[in-house]
Amino acid sequence: MKYILVCFLFFSAGFVVFSQSASDPSPDKTIETQQMETIRYGTENEIAALIQALKNEKAFYLDDELIVLVQSTKNRIILSGVFSFFGERGKEGLEERALRAVKERNDEATEAVNAALDYLGKVKAQDAIDPLKDLIDRDEQRFMGNAIRALGLVGKVHPETADNTAEYLIDFYLNHNPGDENRREIVIALGELGSGQGISLLSEIAVSDDERPTLRMAALDSLSKIGDPEGLQTVLTALVSADPNVRSGAIAALGPFSGQEVEGAILEAFRDSYYRTRISAAKAAGERKFIEAIPYLRFRAERDEIPTVKDEAIRALGAIGTHEAAVVLADLFGERKNTDRVRILAAEMLIQNNADDYAGKVILEMDEAKTKNQTALYTGLLRGLGTARTGAVEGLARRFLTSGGVVEKSLALDMAINNEFRGLAAQIKELTDEKNGSLARKARDVLQRLGLD
Repeated sequence: MKYILVCFLFFSAGFVVFSQSASDPSPDKTIETQQMETIRYGTENEIAALIQALKNEKAFYLDDELIVLVQSTKNRIILSGVFSFFGERGKEGLEERALRAVKERNDEATEAVNAALDYLGKVKAQDAIDPLKDLIDRDEQRFMGNAIRALGLVGKVHPETADNTAEYLIDFYLNHNPGDENRREIVIALGELGSGQGISLLSEIAVSDDERPTLRMAALDSLSKIGDPEGLQTVLTALVSADPNVRSGAIAALGPFSGQEVEGAILEAFRDSYYRTRISAAKAAGERKFIEAIPYLRFRAERDEIPTVKDEAIRALGAIGTHEAAVVLADLFGERKNTDRVRILAAEMLIQNNADDYAGKVILEMDEAKTKNQTALYTGLLRGLGTARTGAVEGLARRFLTSGGVVEKSLALDMAINNEFRGLAAQIKELTDEKNGSLARKARDVLQRLGLD
């Protein structure tokens, strides 16, 4: 039982237990000090655990220490972890080290080089364009996919660069026999570049019955990302494909396009027997805030046999955000016969769009769920309320800070920062004691951001 409780705290609140060295850290040291020592002296596994903890807690105060660390290590686990941690945020500072890993790839672990390539793409490092092309030209298969993806991201920063990069990739696709998987990566990269240079090749791929459905779907998605009206007819042609996956991809690709023909195609897609096509229709309706689709979305949210279709219909209603859509969401949330999944997602949409009007109702249902031991419903509604931006949750936040569990206190801190509840300063300060672990650091951060430290 104690083991289960420890695991729950570990995953729910971001508590991290680090392996200790031969001489245990002094109990007087702060968590931050112990973490800095882990970076400087820890094993690859200890550092990997620390990086994961920082990701979970969205804590970035050790970035400078991590930058220093990667300059002097070739450890694949450490390099991959730090490149990933920085790349997910688009955080600059590792470009030089990443380029060194690419240029000296024979001396680096494959995993570390691919992580470096991904990082260069995510931070759109302009100095990486020529090294990426050089790597692709050398046809080193273990790096090809990551290099092509990175080039698509790096090359799109400037229109002229995007056009030149697209021409380079098209030539490579047509004349260098890149193989099926790398062909798909090139198709995806052309979409990321957003250059009109790629429309002709992408259109040819999208309507070809001789191509694999996955490649055709990737081409449709790339035409959608480019968003040029020149690609619309190709997308409409793909709507009548015999392959249900291609039809689904075509509906998903309609997002940036407009006109009655497009809107009619979206409504018709709600009738498709293939569930992914209905999902794509719901997403398209939400993206364009398609009011005429509300009755279709309500029908799908209430009666579709596939839970993921219901999910996307509810999200689309939230994205549309009109009074009519809110009424549908309120009905879905208020009907206790609906599944917890439907009610929780409908509540999230209501809180996202109409927190002042619906937070109180969600709190009542949350408390009712706790009384009835409906744990999944209680937890789902609780997490939705943690994102609310309304004064209506101040009382709930105070209650959680005073008597809630670890997860509830953490969400109360989210409510405090989201709504600038400075009146909760006394309760928040009580959490800053080091015995509260990661909650203490989060509480100090909230106080600082509210100007109360």
